[in-house]
Amino acid sequence: MRVDARGMTFEVRTGGPEGGVPVLLLHGFPQHGGEWDDVVPALHAAGLRTYALDQRGYAPGARPAAVEAYRIPELVADAAAVLDALGVASAHVVGHDWGSIVAWGLAAVHPERVRTLTAVSVPHPAAMGHALATDPRQKARSSYIALFRKPGKAEKVLLALNAAALRKLLGGVGDAARVARYADPMREPGALTVALNWYRAMSGADMKAVGPVAVPTTFVWSDRDIAIGRTAAEACATHVTGDYRFVELAGVTHWIPDEAPGPLAEAILARAAA
Repeated sequence: MRVDARGMTFEVRTGGPEGGVPVLLLHGFPQHGGEWDDVVPALHAAGLRTYALDQRGYAPGARPAAVEAYRIPELVADAAAVLDALGVASAHVVGHDWGSIVAWGLAAVHPERVRTLTAVSVPHPAAMGHALATDPRQKARSSYIALFRKPGKAEKVLLALNAAALRKLLGGVGDAARVARYADPMREPGALTVALNWYRAMSGADMKAVGPVAVPTTFVWSDRDIAIGRTAAEACATHVTGDYRFVELAGVTHWIPDEAPGPLAEAILARAAA
C-alpha cells in the first residue's frame, strides 16, 4: 500500500490479521521492505499485523535530493509520521542495519510510540561511538563508510561491471536471485545516490543526540557480521535502561533477516510477548 506522510509517498508492505497488534519493520542499506518477507509469516501466525516500510530514499515517491534531508532526525520523523498515517498509536518496532538506527532514535525520542524494540545488527549509536573510539578493529570494520560518503566515486565503484561490488556486498543474503532483488533497484537512475545519502548526512552530533532507551529492548547480533564487532555489540546494554536482552546468532553474517529469519522471528516474538 501507499502511505502519504510529510509531503511524500511511502510504500508499505502490509500483512497479518486485521486488528492484530502492529509491528513496524524498518529495513537497512541497500535493501527495502522486502527483506522481511521470510520473517513475517511467523509474526502473522502469532496474530501480529506487520507494516514493512520502504524508507526515505528507497520509495520512489520519497526521494528528496538534498543530502541534509537524510539526517537521522528526518528519518525518525518519517517513521513516526507513517505510524500516524496508518492510525497506529504504538507498535512493536524492528529495525535492521540503518533501520536499526532509525528504530533506536524512535524509541529514544518517542518512547510512547514504541511498545518494544528489536534492533538487528546495529547497536545503539552511542555503543558504536564507544567502539569506534576504543577498538581499532571496529575502525577497520567501518572503513567502508569513507567510500560511501564520497559523492560520485561510491556510485562508480559500486555500480561498475553490472554492479559487481554491490552484488558482492550483498553476497550473504542468499542466491543470485535474492541478491538481484536488492541490487537491481539500486541500478535505477539516482536510486543508489539517495540511499547513500543516509551515510553522507550522518554526523557525530546526530548520533550522540540519540539518548538512552527505556522501552523493553532486544538486540540481535551475529558473530560473522563484518561491519559490527563484538565491542560495539556488547556495549549496547549500557544504553538501555529498560528490560534488555542480547541475542547472539552463531555462524550468521550481517544479513540476519535474509539468512536467519526463523531465529530472528523467535527473538521478535519473545520480546513482543514479554
